[in-house]
Amino acid sequence: MPHRTKSIRPSKPSKPYPDFPLFPHATGRWAKKIRGKLHYFGPWPDPDGALRKYLDQKDDLHAGRTPRVQGDGLTVAELCNRFLTTKKHGLDVGELSMASWGDYYATCERIVQIFGRTRLVNDLRPDDFEKLRVIFGKTWGPVRIGNEVNRVRILFNYGFKNGLLEKPVLFGELFKRPNKKTLRKERAKKGLRMFEAEELRTILAAANQPLRTMTLLGINCGYGNADVGCLPTKALDLENGWVDFPRPKTGIPRRCPLWPETVAALRDWLASRPNPAREEHAELVFLTSRGDTWAKQGYFDDNGRPKNVSDNPISKETAKLLKRLGLNGHRNFYALRHTFETIGGEARDQVAVDAIMGHARDDMASVYRERISDERLRAVVDHIRQWLFPSQQVG
Repeated sequence: MPHRTKSIRPSKPSKPYPDFPLFPHATGRWAKKIRGKLHYFGPWPDPDGALRKYLDQKDDLHAGRTPRVQGDGLTVAELCNRFLTTKKHGLDVGELSMASWGDYYATCERIVQIFGRTRLVNDLRPDDFEKLRVIFGKTWGPVRIGNEVNRVRILFNYGFKNGLLEKPVLFGELFKRPNKKTLRKERAKKGLRMFEAEELRTILAAANQPLRTMTLLGINCGYGNADVGCLPTKALDLENGWVDFPRPKTGIPRRCPLWPETVAALRDWLASRPNPAREEHAELVFLTSRGDTWAKQGYFDDNGRPKNVSDNPISKETAKLLKRLGLNGHRNFYALRHTFETIGGEARDQVAVDAIMGHARDDMASVYRERISDERLRAVVDHIRQWLFPSQQVG
């Protein structure tokens, strides 16, 4: 009887490095136990290939989904990349702000993390979006939930409108913005988002330059953070007391009479305004002590990720001042626009208030109206000035 040689099983290799996520299985493959089941990713001699396969499939496997083979349909990651590329073109030509692009980028990152990079868009069902809505509600308020739901819908509708999907995605009944009742209750919980006259006088008395001048522009002209941060010196006519500056967010023209207090504060600030650190900021009215802009300044890091898109120096300085003064409530610099709209409306000329605020109404009167007289604009700001400084004589 011939002698049979016993086969020698090769010894298991060590992990390439201590944190390598896979282990050498006795079958000669790299493996990992996920959700109670063993999964195999490649032979021992090719740990790098096994790792790549694991990284491609791990989101689906850890979520309990069957991994899809690349190339059998549009994946969530591919849709997000196409969408962000299109939005980046809008950013490059000035049709989209850096803050908006940053919001879209964050939404796409979130969607990829939750649904998985290789998840097919055509596989998504209403229950997936229902779970997504539940995740939003665990940490966010109604307003942020509404904004995020809108961005997610824009993302997936983009796929259908641009021919990447054969049919629209079904979001289901529950994946929608919070209703008006919920928003009203949330707003009531936070209180009024405006300042009373006494509070504003306290703020103006305590604020240093240039925040004092910014605050005066906010209540005099209904200016928000972007308005004062991007305001150019050429928009000012201090001799005659006017400012002509289109709203940065929409490009809608605006013209506003300046109070004597606002003109005096602007002159005082411009006399000591720091030198600009960059040439592109040379024409801005407001500069920091280092010569930088007060406007939001997002940027891209070395990996192309948007950074600091939500950073707002004006909001930070206002928050510090309000905290120091003990003026509590959910209010910030932008509450000055709420105050202008509220008090200005009592002048009983909503058309003039809208013109100063930079609001456009979708009605036929707005289509046919070619101009608004300076007298009507002045009547609105004079009414607010009399409310704020009742001892001052208007006119």
